[in-house]
Amino acid sequence: MNPNLFADQSDAAPLVHRPSLDAVLHRIMEWKSQPNSPIRAVRHEPAHLGQYADFPDFLNPALAAALAKRGISKLYSHQGESLVRAEAGENVVVVTPTASGKTLCYNLPVLNRLLAEPNARAFYLFPTKALAEDQLHEFKAAVDAMSSDIGVFTYDGDTPQDARKAIREKARVALTNPDMLHSGILPHHTKWAKFFENLRYFIIDELHYYRGVYGSHLANIVRRVKRICDFYGSKPQFIACSATIANPKELAEALIEEPFELVSNSGAPTGEKYFVFYNPPVVNHQLGIRRSYLHETKRIAVELIDKGQQTLVFCNNRLATEILITYLKDACEKGLAPPGSIRGYRGGYLPRERREIERKLRDGEIRGVVATNALELGIDIGSLDTVVMAGYPGTVASSWQRAGRAGRRQNTSLAVLVASSAPLDQYIVEHPEYFFGQSPEHAYINPNNLEILLNHLKCAVFELPVREGEKFGGQDTAPLCRFLGELGLLHQSAGSWHWTSDTYPADAISLRAVTSDNFIVIDTTTEARVIAEVSFPAALVELHEKAIYLHEARQFQVEKFDYAQRKAFVRSVECDYFTQAIDNVQVKELERFDEAPQAEALAAHGEVRVNRQIVGFKKLKFYTFENIGAGHLSIPEQEMQSTSFWLHFSEAFLNRFPDLSPAQKQSGLSGLANAMRAIAALLLMCDARDLGVALTEDLTQGVPAYEPNLFLYDAYPGGIGQSAPLFALREKLLAATAQLIESCPCESGCPSCVGPPGEIGEGAKPAALRFLRALLPACNPGT
Repeated sequence: MNPNLFADQSDAAPLVHRPSLDAVLHRIMEWKSQPNSPIRAVRHEPAHLGQYADFPDFLNPALAAALAKRGISKLYSHQGESLVRAEAGENVVVVTPTASGKTLCYNLPVLNRLLAEPNARAFYLFPTKALAEDQLHEFKAAVDAMSSDIGVFTYDGDTPQDARKAIREKARVALTNPDMLHSGILPHHTKWAKFFENLRYFIIDELHYYRGVYGSHLANIVRRVKRICDFYGSKPQFIACSATIANPKELAEALIEEPFELVSNSGAPTGEKYFVFYNPPVVNHQLGIRRSYLHETKRIAVELIDKGQQTLVFCNNRLATEILITYLKDACEKGLAPPGSIRGYRGGYLPRERREIERKLRDGEIRGVVATNALELGIDIGSLDTVVMAGYPGTVASSWQRAGRAGRRQNTSLAVLVASSAPLDQYIVEHPEYFFGQSPEHAYINPNNLEILLNHLKCAVFELPVREGEKFGGQDTAPLCRFLGELGLLHQSAGSWHWTSDTYPADAISLRAVTSDNFIVIDTTTEARVIAEVSFPAALVELHEKAIYLHEARQFQVEKFDYAQRKAFVRSVECDYFTQAIDNVQVKELERFDEAPQAEALAAHGEVRVNRQIVGFKKLKFYTFENIGAGHLSIPEQEMQSTSFWLHFSEAFLNRFPDLSPAQKQSGLSGLANAMRAIAALLLMCDARDLGVALTEDLTQGVPAYEPNLFLYDAYPGGIGQSAPLFALREKLLAATAQLIESCPCESGCPSCVGPPGEIGEGAKPAALRFLRALLPACNPGT
């Protein structure tokens, strides 16, 4: 028997006998024991029995009877605790694993209140329309089981205009998303007057999604909700559910600005689970190049489907999703699965198509699905056998959510993480103890970012006049209102500020960006049509002239970049490369909030000024990332104030390495910056693009000595609250960066650690390691 479970057998005849998952796992363990196996870890999570709680006395008999009809005679212990705390009037945040029955943690308190108070109302907030639709069916099933007439509806962008008035009148529970709440409900709160007057519960599902910019926006939306509720005389309770993160209670309290009680001990039974870490083999040791992770994902998924396992493959972007769908369909056409049993699933699909795929997954008609994070959330797709992840999703929380999509009916399941060559992937796959330990990730927000706060204050004034002396999220509104008044947007009258502009402020705000100054992308291939809207910072690097812009797996070349009118004109092309912008960044310290010595260097965080200019671009071939050309650009320099964490390297520190030339020191620091950004993104639970990196000389002291600063700054105006946590986590940041570089098998640097030598210079890897060992006292300083 071939011990290589994931051998490429796409040309082999399909096996007549399909072994159980136990046989598959046995072969995995055999392969792991071989020398230089790409299987870096196999984690076994044993099955657990459930812990239960009796129905409390205050539970409505009709609700208890409905639960009994569904075979529920007792609650899981965390469901019972959530219900009791909610009944006591507490705000609750529930943090338990995937498929642990979190939905009942908020549905039971809400239904119990709705049955007791005929006028009571509840808002449910979900991050996606698909999840809201799925939860609508769940809630309706509970209502039907009670033979109740409680009205529950989704209210989002897909809701027909002619149905909206009836929903506002009939709904006692409205399921929506942040975008619709922000632009479609709050600005029209007078149409929802009865709903807000009687609002008793506000439910927030998938709380961990609301971090960084998105979370900072949501916190301001909640401020607006509470302000409107106060106007109508209601004070809703909040119940939130989250995947496992390090600070769920802190995040909930930052978003809602009220105290919360944490429920985190799950009483749900779990099935046996195996989690496999797979690192594609190195094919070029000198350059550290590994076999394509997409090809390896295809091999693994084909083998699992061939062995009779219903398999879900997760990708991190749409392009990878479409590529893998093609790969799997081609392989399965050779007889591994019936026609039509391999499907894709992502946000761009029509709702009807997504519902069909979900149903066929539950019924077992589909053997394999390739999906983006659209299937990561709690949508009911039945009981899958295996999950394969093409690349690390970016956070431990998302990884466990994806893995939890298999074995949701307490059967044995398998999850496989296939690492890409990205530094974050390599750190995780080579340090499984970090992943499997207690969740190290913190979610941070900064709702008082001036740009975000000011935009939502505009919306708040549009919704209700702001009284003199009124606070918005604890912030003094007087100077902000005066500023908006000078712009002609507000007028002061009778002790209040009133909205006077004929604009609609909510429409101009993107919840996923700090500023609303966006570019539109116009396709001129046949007739001019708008195909996308891109945030201002992203437009500078994605839409410059001659850039290859990727949209819906299609390639467009930018023909004209109209900076003044905020437009980019593109034409459809077919080419084998993509473009990557080259920028020049200068960062200057404005104010230092805190500092601490780090060996003979200095760690600090504070306010900075960032000057950035896009000066050129590179052409990189798909798959090989070979540099096949370059171009020069002249785009106006951008300036912003933000917050940053930085390391200051003194002359004394750098003099500890007399054998390194100035060029080698520069290369080492550049490589160190690249690796630190990857680890910082891991620790902060953010996208690496949320952090800018810059290496500049320290000219503040007016001395000729080379004393550079390494900045990791918030890549958004005003900052989004990431510099202070990085300063607090600096020891962990440096130690994990050293582990990342040390464990990389390349000789002199590669994209998986410090970056390719051709870009950052020779000797970067050993120099970066020496600097790290000197910065960390426990690592033999100066070696």
